[in-house]
This record gives sequence, structure tokens and C-alpha cells, in this order.
Amino acid sequence: MAVRDAASPLLLGLLCLLHTWGARAAVEVNMEDKVEAFLGDAAQITCMFKSDDFGGSGGMTVEWHYVKNSKDYQQIYSQDSLQSTVVKNTPYSERITVNTTGNPGEVVLTIRHVQLSDNEVAFNCYVKIIGEGTGEGSTKLKVFKTPEDPIIQGVGQGISVGDEMTKIASCEVKNGYPKPKITWYRDKMPLHNIPDVVKVDHRVTSQSSGLFSVNSDLNMKVEKKDKDAVFYCEVTFLVPGAEKMLETNGINITVLYPPTTVNMLVKPSEGKIKEGDTVEILCASDGNSESQFFTIDNKDVSRLKLENVTRHDTRFYECSVEDFENSVKLSTNISVEVNYLDEVVIEPTGSVLVDWKKEFSATCNASSSLGIKTTWFKNGKEVVKGYHLSLKAVTYDTAGTYDCVVTVPEIQGMQANSSLQVTVQGPPEIIEKQLNEEETNERELELTCQVRSYPTPNITWGTTNGKIISSSNHMTNVGAKSVAKVQVNITSNTTVFCNASNEFGKDSATYIIKFTKHTTTPATTTTTISPTTITAANTTNNTSTSIIAAKPKSKAKTETPKPQEKAQKGSYGVVIAVIIICILLLAILGSVLYFLYKKGKICNRSGKKDFTKEKSSKDKIVVEMKSDNTEEAILLGVNGEKQLPNDQ
Repeated sequence: MAVRDAASPLLLGLLCLLHTWGARAAVEVNMEDKVEAFLGDAAQITCMFKSDDFGGSGGMTVEWHYVKNSKDYQQIYSQDSLQSTVVKNTPYSERITVNTTGNPGEVVLTIRHVQLSDNEVAFNCYVKIIGEGTGEGSTKLKVFKTPEDPIIQGVGQGISVGDEMTKIASCEVKNGYPKPKITWYRDKMPLHNIPDVVKVDHRVTSQSSGLFSVNSDLNMKVEKKDKDAVFYCEVTFLVPGAEKMLETNGINITVLYPPTTVNMLVKPSEGKIKEGDTVEILCASDGNSESQFFTIDNKDVSRLKLENVTRHDTRFYECSVEDFENSVKLSTNISVEVNYLDEVVIEPTGSVLVDWKKEFSATCNASSSLGIKTTWFKNGKEVVKGYHLSLKAVTYDTAGTYDCVVTVPEIQGMQANSSLQVTVQGPPEIIEKQLNEEETNERELELTCQVRSYPTPNITWGTTNGKIISSSNHMTNVGAKSVAKVQVNITSNTTVFCNASNEFGKDSATYIIKFTKHTTTPATTTTTISPTTITAANTTNNTSTSIIAAKPKSKAKTETPKPQEKAQKGSYGVVIAVIIICILLLAILGSVLYFLYKKGKICNRSGKKDFTKEKSSKDKIVVEMKSDNTEEAILLGVNGEKQLPNDQ
């Protein structure tokens, strides 16, 4: 009994030791439930294992197997402390490698060129450690393929609202894995099957490659509101770690429905219509039916074009629409108003004669469908606003063409105009006198007389001695112009008259050509040239011609340029200075001669001569220009005595 009792505790301790060893011998393997990869990519499956005595002296074996079903279980790889082997003649013999990651108890199986046949295949990792036990884990491989972009296509023909459910569009997506899903949308709202209203038919096709294609048809009973609806389809599909979506572009469908209203439109729609415009009348309804027809003014058109419209086109135009299929007939009308502006009427008309210094008035008007604005112009400048033109105390400056312009402010470019020719009749008025000088063998002056008047004046030229001078006359737009050439006699003064007359009166201008003569020595001969002076140079006796034009009786002002006046006054100063110097020289010479005479140095008294009475065989003549308001010229002989012009 004592031996038996002693053996019992020993056996119990041995059993406890064996139980402890069995607990330490367990190998733990950890693997992911699934690994996802795109078709054609590489997939990596990691196997992590550990044990309580991992890394001890015991040996280790790692094996990989693939499992498709309960009957298809096969080893594809094995590894121990001496070697590693890829099992031949398996679907993965050429596509797998096994590597460590550098971390203890971690190996990675890499499957290259993932195929659709790899989908849902389980890969088992079996680990055996000698003296410690075994462990096993499994990971499933998931394969994905992104589909091509979906394509939507609507039906080509119109769909009537009275039809039963009919196909309106189809959507197709190709070559996806796993099977893609198609959802239809109308205006961003998903469409689901509704009896007799919406029906969606899906068809799935498996390609020889193992990929899936999906076709979907949308059938609907359309309504009028669907004419503006946008339809599209959405494709959802799986990718590694996510779900993605692709949308098609939106399409519209042609919905046929009967009209309920009809409308008309006139173009141009902006602004008012005027005569000469092109007008279009359009007729449209709110229906969309292949069986509806339009008529405008009994013409089978929906658009009526009127060119070069006139006021006679102003009226109501009627449009009607008839839908034979739906037994609908509607009509409406619209008013077209063509605005007009008649020709301008001026009273008095044409051309009028107005007496000088009298008053004159005219009116201008034009009939129009709209308000008008009237303005008078002359030579492009505004004269007066309004239809009434009033001219007081008319002169020849008042004469001319007056244009009356009538515009319609409400319509740009709508205007009419007419003109009135106003001619003022009255006495002649000399408005221009001009002297031209010509050097010939004889002195010849060209005189011009410009006259304005109506009727055309009779212009004659004459002199104080009654001689009639020939002239050349021609008409101008304001009267007449006459040019006369006068032969100048240098031995006497000449006065020339320009006389203009008609039945209403007369006017005249006087041209005075005056000559003066004085003597100078050759050393002090002065030549003066001005616009109204003729000088004979290189002669001892100089003759100066002066023309004095009397102020005309009419109010027309004759002006001589101021620079010419200054030049003429300058010539007077030179002549006076020369005369003063000559007087001083003669006075000195006379004093010397008188002194010598008294002393008897020259000759005796019995044989003296009257030196002052001697005259040179050739007089020295200085020509002087003189006007009516100049001082009297002082002329001296060789003896220094003062002489009046009449004494010469």
C-alpha cells in the first residue's frame, strides 16, 4: 500500500508536465480573409506565424496550397530548412514566388498576372515546426476589371403621349468584372419599375474572356412634360477596396402631343415698322405633332415674309393650326402697323422772287402716322427749327437754297426733305473792285467790277470825257462780273467809271488814275513799287500812276488790304524826304552863288545871266501817287522855287 501511494503523486506530476509541453507546442498562423487585385496585376498574400518556442533548435516547414472547391486542393509550394520548391504542372507553377519580408515569422506569396480564373480561389499557408506543432491559415483572392464607358442611345422617332409604354432609350456597358449594375435617371431622379408606367429590362452577357457586358432598355409611357426631360444611365462597379460609378451624357426624347394654344410673332420685334422695311410674320403653337399644319392668310405656311411694305399692308393677319390626327383646330390674329412719312410740301413751291429789303415767309410740312420734327437748313447750317420760315429785310446774302428736313424721332433714319430756291431781286450792288497792272509798250490797266443783283445788271465802262471802254462780261451765281482794260495816258489824269444798272436801280464805282510830276537829280532818283503803283525804272523822268477808287454808292464795302496802304504811305515818305534834301542842297547852292556874285568872283554885273531861268533840255520827272486825302505835293524846279501842280 505504501508503494502504491508513493507512485500516485509521481504519475500525476508526469501528466501535468506532458500537458504543459502539449500547450507550448501550438503554432499560430494569421492571414487576411481576402486580397483584391485588378486583372493582369500582381497579388501578394502574406502569411504570419508564431509559436512559444519559435526560433529554437527545432526544424520548420512551410507549404502553400490552393483550394477552388472541396475536390480541387493542391500544393503549389514547399520550403524547409534545406530547400524551397515550386510544384510543377499546376496553374501557378509559372506565376508564383515566395519571399520573406525580413520580419521573423512572415512570408509572402506573390501571384503574377492575375487572371479571372484566380477569382475566389483560397490560398492556404501551412506551417510545421518540429517539436512544437503545426498551424494553418487561408486567404481568398478577388479579381476586378473596370468596364468600358457606358453608351446611351435614344430612339430616333417621336413618341406620342397617347401611346402605351414604349422603348425610349437603351444603355450598354461592356467588359466589366464582376458584373456592372445599370440605373436609369430622369432629371437626376432614379427610375424604378412602375406597372404600366416605367419598365427597365436588363440583359447580362458573359463574353468568351469571362468579362461581363450589360444591356438595359428603358420603356415608358411618356407625358408632355417629358419633352424637356433629360435622361441618362449610371453604371456602378466594384474595384479593389471601393465602388465606383460612371455616367453617360444626357439625352432628350421627341415627345409628340397636340397643340392647345397658337401664337403669332412679327419681326423685327423691336422698334416700329416703316414703309420700305421687310417684315416676317411667324405662327407657332405649343403642340408638337407631325400631323399639324399652319396657314397664314389662307397660305399654307408658318412664316410669311413681306418685302418693301407700305401703309396698305397695315391690317390684321390671321394664323390657324390644325392637327388632323388629334382632331384639334386653333386660330389667332395679330395686327401689323406700317408707319409712313409723306413727301415734304413747301409753300410756296419751287423757286420764288423776293424784293430787296422786303419780308418773306414759307411753310414746310409732311403727313405722317407718327409725330414729326421740322428743321430748315441753308448751306448745311441750321436756320430755324419748326415748319415756318420767316425772312425779314432780305438782302442778296439772304438769297440761296433753303432745305426743309422732316424727321420722325421715334424711328431712326425715317426722314424726308425738299428745297426752296429764294432769289432776291433788286438794284445792283458792286461788291468787288480789283486793279491789275500789266507792263507793255504802253501803260495798260485791267479793272474788274463785281456786281450782284437780279435781274442781271447791264455793266458799262466810261471815262470823264465820255469815252466808252469795251469790256468782257460774264454771269456769276450772284450776278455778273465785268473786266475792262484801260489804256493809260501818262500826260494827263484819267477817271474811269463802272456803271451797273437794272430795272430796280443802279450802282457805280469810280477809278481815278492821277499823275504828278517832280524833278530830281540822277543821284537821288527814287523808285517805289506798291500794289497800286506803276514805276518806270532806268529813266531820268519817272512817272508814277495813282488809282483812286471812289467809294461806291451801295452799302457794299470795298476794302484795300492794309499791307498795301502801309507800302503806299512809305512811298510818300521817301518822296518827301528826297524833296526836303533837294531843297536844302539848292538853298546852300543858292547862298554860295549869291555870296560869290556879291564879291564879283563869278562875273561882272554887266554880263550876268539869269541863271534861275535856264532850263535843262531834259526835265527829270518823278511820278507820285496821290489819293483824295493826301497833302498837296510840293514840286520844285532846279532853282528851288515852290511850284503848284497847275503851273507845270
